[in-house]
Amino acid sequence: MCTAVFLKGKSALFGRNLDLEYHFDEKIAVVPRNFPLLLRKLPVQKRHFSIIGTAHIEDEHPLFYDAMNEHGLCAAALNFPENAVYLPEKEGVPNVAPFEIIPFVLGSCSNLAEARKTLEHANILSTDFSKNLPATPLHWIFADKTGSITVEPMKNGLKIHDNPVGVLTNNPPFGFQMQNLENYLNLTACEPQNRFGRGIKLSPYSRGMGAMGLPGDFSSMSRFVRTAFAKINSVYEGDDVTQFFHILGYSEQISGCVRLPDCRLEKTVYSSCADLEKGIYYWRTYENSRIRAVDMMREDLEGERLVLYPMFSEQDFEFLN
Repeated sequence: MCTAVFLKGKSALFGRNLDLEYHFDEKIAVVPRNFPLLLRKLPVQKRHFSIIGTAHIEDEHPLFYDAMNEHGLCAAALNFPENAVYLPEKEGVPNVAPFEIIPFVLGSCSNLAEARKTLEHANILSTDFSKNLPATPLHWIFADKTGSITVEPMKNGLKIHDNPVGVLTNNPPFGFQMQNLENYLNLTACEPQNRFGRGIKLSPYSRGMGAMGLPGDFSSMSRFVRTAFAKINSVYEGDDVTQFFHILGYSEQISGCVRLPDCRLEKTVYSSCADLEKGIYYWRTYENSRIRAVDMMREDLEGERLVLYPMFSEQDFEFLN
């Protein structure tokens, strides 16, 4: 289970919570322009836009969970079980494996309009990365400073939706998630008005009662509503990055609160935030809540080798005495 957010405030920011019951030894990966991106059914991208994000590195190949390129185009992949449908290879169109979608699009597209056009012609293959890494059912959110889209490979074709709320979670499909928001159209961040009935004097007894009915569980539908409400109503006069992590924290998974049938515990493995205009990628992990950052513009973007940074999985404390 995961939650992704696009926020346009003083800055344009994009990021996600990765919610899983295990680690894949994730790294912060910077892919310079001349690092060869290998694609199963397409020519090697010997030169491309530089990319930064969180990835599992398998055989020198970055398998991105979320990423941003040097032009501020971002993407995140989220689990989409029982709905994602991948297809056999087709002639005359770009055939792209699910694990290649993020580097394929971010490596070649400089903005959201180009990404949409590229994806409209793509065929997402039913292809495993390897025997030990089968294809994961996914859908994606892409964003730049102008807005965001959701991309879903369905049984009736690849669907590309404008995403006006800038939020994506998991099942059900995006169209249903948006319709479900209508169940909460009476929610407000303001003090509620008495509409119970004529002649009955009722008044709020606590602050925050305008949002009574906002779902608080960890299901993907509830996280979609809760995160959209927090994002749309949030107001912050300080640093936008700080506010962004507060929004992600509203849907963070606490270890032990979601228990799987095999007794494993799901948690928010990491949270990320990419500054689309500055090229800075921020993150924190479940075990270490300090916000760290890598500025991709400080790297040698003309290089030929991956640059990797650890994510930090032990908490460090700052003592003041």
